Amino acid sequence: MSAAVETQNEAEPHSPRMGLRNRVIMVFVMGALLLSLLLAGVAFTLTRSNLLNVRESTGIGLAGRNAVLVGQQLNVEQANAEEILLDLSTPIGSIALLKVNGEWLLKDAPSFADTDIDAKLLAALDQGTPHQMRYKVGAIPYLVVGFPLPDADAVYIEAVPLDDIEETLNSLGIALFGGAAITVLAAAALGVWAASRVLSPLDEIGMAAAAIADGDLNTRLIDEGDRDLHRLTTSFNFMATSLQERIERDARFASEVSHELRSPLMTLSASVEVLSNQRANMPERAQTALELLETDLDRFEQLVEDLLEISRFDVGIVALQPSRFEVVEFVRQAIRLTGTETPITYDDDVDGTIIEADKRRLARVIANLVDNAAKYAGGASVLHIAVHDDEIEFAIIDDGPGVPESERLAIFDRFSRGLEGGRRGAGTGVGLGLALVAEHINLHRGSVYVTDRVDGQSGSRFVVTIPGAIK
Repeated sequence: MSAAVETQNEAEPHSPRMGLRNRVIMVFVMGALLLSLLLAGVAFTLTRSNLLNVRESTGIGLAGRNAVLVGQQLNVEQANAEEILLDLSTPIGSIALLKVNGEWLLKDAPSFADTDIDAKLLAALDQGTPHQMRYKVGAIPYLVVGFPLPDADAVYIEAVPLDDIEETLNSLGIALFGGAAITVLAAAALGVWAASRVLSPLDEIGMAAAAIADGDLNTRLIDEGDRDLHRLTTSFNFMATSLQERIERDARFASEVSHELRSPLMTLSASVEVLSNQRANMPERAQTALELLETDLDRFEQLVEDLLEISRFDVGIVALQPSRFEVVEFVRQAIRLTGTETPITYDDDVDGTIIEADKRRLARVIANLVDNAAKYAGGASVLHIAVHDDEIEFAIIDDGPGVPESERLAIFDRFSRGLEGGRRGAGTGVGLGLALVAEHINLHRGSVYVTDRVDGQSGSRFVVTIPGAIK
């Protein structure tokens, strides 16, 4: 296993690489391909050499005996060369040629004539040296063996066809190719199986890491006693434990700080209330200062409450308390509690739909989205409800400037208010409203995102989808 380590600032784009699973399979396939081709080549070469050697030795031996016999009979007085040639016993398919007194005599030569004899062979025979050659006449390969007969002033030649060997070798080649293909396919199947077995620990690590990223900090790998994976399993579990302890420690710290701030906040609130009762007796500058103090104190109180809520999510002590309720009526009540008059629209199939969810948290989601629209977009123009299969969709639409694409994910981060929030100054919000919306929706295993309005007009469309719709 190889790993590349690089810092975020030094990371450079690189060409996409073949996946590790595919590389393992490719190693099996290439190994099987090379090995099968090597074995097929060796088997083909050895078989070809063996068949040709046997045919050559047999053909040369028979041709030599026939040459001796022809030479002996030609030395007999009044010998008839044609009869001698016809009386010869030659292998089936072999062609006998005899040159006597400058004239060629042929036996069984439908596809081979004296003009097909290679000049190099004739030259060697003219020098009194026996010689053999392999070459094709037309499409048929031949082994041509020649013997000079100096005592009879003659030359004897036999042409042995090798087409049966060529057909055998062609069949062998097809069989070896088929065997190599089957071997490669078997290696690919073996590679898939081996890759699945070898990479299954990585799949488990990936799923465990994804579970931790989704907030399940109790996820750990099971040590199955594999010596090669023990160190990886132990290191991963140690990392997960350290991460869990760090997150829980930070969450407890935020929770404790928020809790400790409640007492001084109550004192400040009581003090500001006393001052507010004496507002009429204060000079104008003191009244302005008191108004600023009241505004920031309200934000401070909201911040502490939101931090306490966020810390409960981080510590993992938050649990849903689902109940069943009618969607449209619930939304009407939630909007009424926000103190706004946001219009509510819904599809025909939504009327009478029941949903199973945490009523308090879902009301908080709607309230936060309506409040966000009021702070940054001049208020929500409409809240539309739709149902898709078993999911309920709430869309809060506004007429504001919209949310740039570069900020549509970041605005759900903690203490992120985007460019529009930054322009409104410190009195717009604490930056945790949308983060809490995301936490509540994730707890319901739903989703929340923001897009442009579908009608093309200026504004944003905050969409919340959660499962649990019951007709």
